[in-house]
Amino acid sequence: MIEKNFPGRGRVAILHTSPQTVLEDYARLLHLAGYRQNLPQDKDTLLKVNISWQLWFPACSSPPWQLEGVIRTLLEDGYRQESLSAVHNRTVVVSAKLGEINNRHKFVTDRYGIANLHIYERRFEWIPYQPQHPFLVLHQIYPQGVRIPKLFIDKNIIHLPTMKTHVFTTMTGAMKNAFGGLLNEKRHWTHSVIHDTLVDLLQIQLDVHSGLFAVVDGIWAGDGPGPRAMRPHVKNVILASADQVAIDAAAAKIMGFDPLRLRFIRLAHEKGYGVGDPRDIQIVGDVDAAEENWRFSGTEDTLASRGQKMIYHGVLKPFEKLLLRTPLVPWAYLASNLYHNVYWYPLIGRPRAQKILRTEWGRLFQTYGGERIQIHEPIQEEAVPW
Repeated sequence: MIEKNFPGRGRVAILHTSPQTVLEDYARLLHLAGYRQNLPQDKDTLLKVNISWQLWFPACSSPPWQLEGVIRTLLEDGYRQESLSAVHNRTVVVSAKLGEINNRHKFVTDRYGIANLHIYERRFEWIPYQPQHPFLVLHQIYPQGVRIPKLFIDKNIIHLPTMKTHVFTTMTGAMKNAFGGLLNEKRHWTHSVIHDTLVDLLQIQLDVHSGLFAVVDGIWAGDGPGPRAMRPHVKNVILASADQVAIDAAAAKIMGFDPLRLRFIRLAHEKGYGVGDPRDIQIVGDVDAAEENWRFSGTEDTLASRGQKMIYHGVLKPFEKLLLRTPLVPWAYLASNLYHNVYWYPLIGRPRAQKILRTEWGRLFQTYGGERIQIHEPIQEEAVPW
């Protein structure tokens, strides 16, 4: 166990919100969670934006008001503008530079004059990391050593995930949001041991960051085979905590899952990295929201995820390295893009997005960027280099 205590351990703030009050509610939420006690003002603060798709789809990626609410609160409380940066990663199937435009993140960072950093660019150095305590799995996945962004060392970080289900981890939240930032584009190598990987990544975070915090947006929440092919719901809930394990446990419980049955939460709880048992979590704010049960499904798959699971855990397991770590791997990326971008989104996703766009929250979303989003037209994409 890492001997590192932090204020707010086991404490999760939760509020109901509305389109009319969301920015003020985010400020109240952060104060309820005691964020200033966990994020030293003399350190730079990174805002780790979640982009799970370069297309706009509700609940898939950080909504603009989540990013704006956090930035505005930080600035009002005296955090220096030049000390704040939005941080993005890229995956082999998702373009963050398109995602930040389609999801209106770039509009928000430009509005507040906040630096916008894409850590996969060559100007950012990745350095070897030596763990204080043995890893669960990362030493096996990367026998040559784990490398992390030098930028992250001795910085505060605020994770900005959404409440949604995930085909590999049942639900995804604060702990999973670190996956994109701390590992490079070969992070898909860890999918067969993803739960243990998330615990290893939390160990790294507790070691390298000067402050660690998470703000979860459940205004739009995703049910089904996430993080992309979901059924979005309007739930009007936001959460915040300095305890990455506790906030994921609280979110999992609201979505209808037993947190301690999710391996990554249970392992992190057992290692003392946070509080994963809902009975030991202190809820502040709208405490009734923590008792909701949305009865989300965490067992559904898409055609793409079934194929991946065959490679990671099924009959194709003996061929995992051949299929995912050789020149054959672009075929897997192509298959994922064809399924999600060419088939699923136009035929299934777009009608679901149109329904959400007609709500009050959808109308608020359209005020970001100064122009209405035309989801009946093809959304801009770019080829992701293999």
